Amino acid sequence: MDSTVYFIDLRATHKENFLDKLHRQLLTAGLSDSIRKKDMVAIKLHFGEKGNTAFIRPVFIRKIVEAVQKEGGIPFLADANTLYAGTRSDAPSHLTTAIQNGFAYSVVNAPIVIADGLRGKSETAVEINRKRFKKVYIAAEIVQADALISVAHFKGHELSGFGGTIKNIGMGCASRKGKMAQHSTLCPKIKKKKCIGCGDCIAHCSQNAISLVDDKALISEGACIGCGECILICQSGAIEVQWNQSIPVFLENMVEYALGVLKNKSGKTLFINFLTNISPACDCYSMNDAPIVRDIGVVVSKDPVAVDQASVDLVNREQGLPVSCLTPAPGPGEDKFKKIYPQVDWEIQLEYAQQIGLGIRSYRLEAL
Repeated sequence: MDSTVYFIDLRATHKENFLDKLHRQLLTAGLSDSIRKKDMVAIKLHFGEKGNTAFIRPVFIRKIVEAVQKEGGIPFLADANTLYAGTRSDAPSHLTTAIQNGFAYSVVNAPIVIADGLRGKSETAVEINRKRFKKVYIAAEIVQADALISVAHFKGHELSGFGGTIKNIGMGCASRKGKMAQHSTLCPKIKKKKCIGCGDCIAHCSQNAISLVDDKALISEGACIGCGECILICQSGAIEVQWNQSIPVFLENMVEYALGVLKNKSGKTLFINFLTNISPACDCYSMNDAPIVRDIGVVVSKDPVAVDQASVDLVNREQGLPVSCLTPAPGPGEDKFKKIYPQVDWEIQLEYAQQIGLGIRSYRLEAL
């Protein structure tokens, strides 16, 4: 049986503006069934890196917050710290960036919780016993939440082809250790030319896996657990992730983490993709290129696989915009994401997600 994906375009009238239309979509998609009174509801989104402007408008998030509150839930906006050292790599910087990008309480009417703590180490190990992982490491406050609403900005992505619901929860809800596990099978590497031998990484290593040899940091691979904290601590940028994971393995890793996120949330989830400002790359960059197609609308489903499949189909049905990086602009029916990232077979994530029971690719699109 096909999953149902509910779709609204961006049209509005004086009788029903877009925000009211969005609320109606959420109710039709089953928001009321997912939330009980006094449930702590994590609204998982991406606040956008400083300098990026493609992220979802805060006023749209406020409408989702209000919809949860009307159902008696207690919403909070959530994301986990990044693996790379940017403007969202620790909780204070992350909160500052979120507020500067418009997600202040006065705008969205809900608090922000950085779900994996001060430096990305607040995590819960969740058993999944799958092909790639036996355990996955999920941001603690995501696991503790009673319900989860994923609100993803749908766009291109250099590793997954596109970023939607599965990436928003699979990568976005992982702790720093979990993100490391998805991206790499190796411990971080030291760039000796940049290392100044300050010893800060040694002081912060919980496993005593780092030492100084000839005034340069050295990581013991046998002792390293891959938490990635040293990457954040190093002020010289001398410690980096070893991005050694092949794309097919990375995609399966991400899907298994999504499974771990949802393990204790049966019947308590809703998945929303905004098909607006569909930029060619992730919102983690401190910039965003021009959209690759026009703004399309919003899709909502209780099936995380179906909502991503519907999203990629809707994008690929569009005429590519000639002012974007798609040159020459591909026509309706052409795969926009494989045009940008020909080395990425994005279908792997959807096929594997279906295989392990995360959802199904077959869907019925219901326009509201």
